[in-house]
Amino acid sequence: MELDHPDTIFRREVDQRLRIPEPPPVRLVTIDDAHLPAAAGSECELDSFYVDILRFEREPDFDFPIYRSENFRVVFDVLEPPIERETFRPLGIEVPSLDEIEQKLLVAEIKYVRQRGLMPGQASILLRDPAGNWVQIELRSELR
Repeated sequence: MELDHPDTIFRREVDQRLRIPEPPPVRLVTIDDAHLPAAAGSECELDSFYVDILRFEREPDFDFPIYRSENFRVVFDVLEPPIERETFRPLGIEVPSLDEIEQKLLVAEIKYVRQRGLMPGQASILLRDPAGNWVQIELRSELR
């Protein structure tokens, strides 16, 4: 097969358009930003849990922790102990790989409970974050 113009050389041009950053690989199972209480001084542990293990992105321009997922944010209201909780309902988080999160929890020596669902293949991890809030981590379903 012969080329039409053998002397032409393909040159890749630099795309000058602004790049849109990829969203974090986690989603919140909420209808709006989630507000959770946290004790003052727990910011480092929260960063380790939400950024390093769950792969949220921390929003930098705030004095209190705010973590961004693909669709909403987790906003922590930093309070002085003792903290009163309005509900004990867990925060739902969808991740692309439940096994990867479980491995990171084992390495970090964080206690959790792995739950099986009613449907085949349905599983989740239930645990408390460093602030004492309940979190339920589920495998992200690509079919909607």
